[in-house]
Amino acid sequence: MFHKLKEKWNVNWLQFTLIFTTFALGGSSCAKLASYILQLFLSEKDFIYWIIYLPMVTILWPICVIIISIPLFQFPFFKNYLKKMWTRIKGSTK
Repeated sequence: MFHKLKEKWNVNWLQFTLIFTTFALGGSSCAKLASYILQLFLSEKDFIYWIIYLPMVTILWPICVIIISIPLFQFPFFKNYLKKMWTRIKGSTK
């Protein structure tokens, strides 16, 4: 599985490891940040907390991944990755 992704992204093993590290740190940090922000206003026990939490994580994830990709020198990869993702979400064929 990892070998196929490495070939698909056309990267070496070091870059592949840094990309996966960026994904992991970006996901964890956006979840923690969203939780921290929401706990200022709501309790985790509130149903509305989880209704707001999911879209908030969805919005924060690309921001966190881009910020974390900079010190790991993976910014060009994630800039292109998020650009492709946005194109697919919009449904554009450009």
